[in-house]
Amino acid sequence: MADKPQWLIREDASVPVLVALALRQALGIRAPEDLPSLRDLPVRAPDAVEVTPELEKQWRDYWDMTVEPRAHPSGVPLELVEGFDTLVALPASGSEELAEAIVPHSASALRFARLAHDRYVASIRASMGTRSHAGSTGGDAYRAYASAIAEFERDIGRRAHSFELNVQVLPFSQRGIWWIGALTVAVTDGLRRDVVSFDSAIRPIIAELA
Repeated sequence: MADKPQWLIREDASVPVLVALALRQALGIRAPEDLPSLRDLPVRAPDAVEVTPELEKQWRDYWDMTVEPRAHPSGVPLELVEGFDTLVALPASGSEELAEAIVPHSASALRFARLAHDRYVASIRASMGTRSHAGSTGGDAYRAYASAIAEFERDIGRRAHSFELNVQVLPFSQRGIWWIGALTVAVTDGLRRDVVSFDSAIRPIIAELA
């Protein structure tokens, strides 16, 4: 039926998002304040460039464009940054300080991001057709989402409204789930693998959208 509510959930461990977070850590940028650091990645080096308010603003703009590019289009043309392949594009004007600061970290940021993404993909493949205490069942990567939506519908006594949600599964040092965009959340990889805990954690997110 045309009026039947639909929900669209995209889950990933996006390499561009991981690169942006690796650069955040390498530069010593604190925004967003509530996001923890990444595991297995050094913190800001003592001789790193000073984090000025302008540098932090430029990174935050780059972060918003990376997480939700359709909601945060650039007002000027974008240019690829040397050393990042096609994974980092910054506004041609207004991002000079950030572009200069991140180039020395290109190799380490790319290496970390690709390894983290590969681990996520491997964990999804490993869950296919298997049942485990902390994994998906029968290859259904969205089992926890469907369960949370069904529980929400039972609690409020109506069908969930149509909604869209993007989920980034990331190797944060602290366990949790955080809003990082209007339609995007980040969840710790360990929490995502814990079916019961993730089901409880995602329900308030579903409730806000549905």
